[in-house]
Amino acid sequence: MNKNLRNAAIVFAIVVVGIQFVSIRATNPNSTGEIATEPEIAAILERSCYDCHSNETDWPWYGHVAPVSWWIVHHVDEAREEMNFSEWDKFTELQQQSLRRQIWRQVEGGHMPLPDYLRLHKEAKLSETDKDILRDWAGVEETSEEHDHGAHEH
Repeated sequence: MNKNLRNAAIVFAIVVVGIQFVSIRATNPNSTGEIATEPEIAAILERSCYDCHSNETDWPWYGHVAPVSWWIVHHVDEAREEMNFSEWDKFTELQQQSLRRQIWRQVEGGHMPLPDYLRLHKEAKLSETDKDILRDWAGVEETSEEHDHGAHEH
């Protein structure tokens, strides 16, 4: 049995080393633009959104180790395709307003930043103040329920 376990470990090690040679595209394309907004909003977006939704991804060390790298690159590629702050200036004002509202809906629903991302990137967690700022930026009115809830917290 020890011989089988040893052989399995050798095969596993060979596979792990071998998959490192499968190339990935962990890139940061040249940015064509930048989101023009107040510094306070830009700081929130950069801290909590840019790693996936911009051409300024800070690729972590484990983002270069297969098979995790494959998942991260795929995720970032999809996120950039969905909405890329580095290409914000390509959108019309109406499209930007729509995107701001979509961003707020994702934040309000607790879908963004992704919970999995927050496990490793605690600094990306949005505070209640951050959320208030993003809601205002999105042009969404605070609901009476949110207002009542906030009154009970103090």
